[in-house]
Amino acid sequence: MNPLFSFSSRIPAWLPCRPTLAVVAGLLVSGGSALSAADWSQFRGPSGNGLSAETGVPATLDTARDLAWKSDLPGRGLSSPIVIGDRIFVTCCSGPKEQRLHILCLSAVNGARLWERQFSATGRTVCQEKMSVAANTPACDGKHLVATFSSNDIFCLDLDGNLLWFRGLGHDYPNAADSLGMASSLILSGGVAIAQVQSQSEGFVVGLDLETGVNRWKLARPHESNWTSPTLLKSGEGELAILLSAKALAALEPATGKIVWNTTDVGSSIPSATAGGGVLFVPSKRGLTALQPGAAGEAPKQLWQSGKLRPGTPSPVLLGERIYTLTDAGILSCGDTATGDVRWQLRLKGPFSATPVAAGHMLYCINEEGAVQVVDTTKPEGEVASEVKLAEAVLSTPSISQGAIYFRSDAHLWRFGKASPAVKP
Repeated sequence: MNPLFSFSSRIPAWLPCRPTLAVVAGLLVSGGSALSAADWSQFRGPSGNGLSAETGVPATLDTARDLAWKSDLPGRGLSSPIVIGDRIFVTCCSGPKEQRLHILCLSAVNGARLWERQFSATGRTVCQEKMSVAANTPACDGKHLVATFSSNDIFCLDLDGNLLWFRGLGHDYPNAADSLGMASSLILSGGVAIAQVQSQSEGFVVGLDLETGVNRWKLARPHESNWTSPTLLKSGEGELAILLSAKALAALEPATGKIVWNTTDVGSSIPSATAGGGVLFVPSKRGLTALQPGAAGEAPKQLWQSGKLRPGTPSPVLLGERIYTLTDAGILSCGDTATGDVRWQLRLKGPFSATPVAAGHMLYCINEEGAVQVVDTTKPEGEVASEVKLAEAVLSTPSISQGAIYFRSDAHLWRFGKASPAVKP
């Protein structure tokens, strides 16, 4: 590892960054704090399965009634916003080659920009036209905000926007790049940030120390293009990091990188695995497979497999005793988590890239044209309860927090739901 890419709170003069701080007095709280149940701290929410325990999220959406605010963004992005207390963090990229990287903090109260940090990418920014360098969703533990980009640049900031450390994985491992772009999001656990980096030329997963950014561990992964994100599976009193790609599924200890089990029976390169109730739901070319993890060193037990529940680009969503999958064309399928039996299917207006999210008994699905379709899952065959057209292309998965739902396009971030209480000074 190049020593120039391993530092902590001191920012060297050579670092290619241009801070543009615009702090709104009284809205920014210094220091870190523990996460609350209302926080949406990573891709697909606190449990990584698209499910929010929030109450008060509008069961139907109407622009005139439910739109709290709409805020401008400075550049492109497919990453989801994350919400910590009354602060929203989101990444963007700008410039002809998307080499300018943005990390923003917005107020959940009114969408005002609290601060912004800008950096120059040190790795490759070549992407497919539909992709973006800001495709990876950041993650936060209440103290550290860790953001990664398709360029394999990873930045760790505190919640006030101060840079704690930086790693240029594209510099440390030059072959770790994909001409279509990289989109795997981070997860945080065991004091490390876990980054899954897989391409045709190089494949690995690395656990970066949250305090310093140095490698705690690094493991080889198959050399193959991969856009899935790691997820966490509860195991006893702890949790395991689940890594999925087209050729391999593995579970490891987050703090040490120790492999607990692995299997090559299932795999996916785009939709990610979903965990809940001690069961792992894994997409593959054969459909959706439910796995029951066993003891350390033992391969997980297959509970069922269903070809009818095969997802497209969106990852599966877990809601109670039902698992939901969505194809790119817009076929929403409801499956029984115990048996894999399909309970119903509903045709939505596609195409879709974003993963749906759920609150209460409602499923929020947004297509690539920016049409939000809210599905009432209690209806015998599922039913679209409302539809809102944002009139902008949206490929980003929504986020839910404090009774509100957030959608982002390349140009804007929307908040639908009840007004957030003002932050106390």
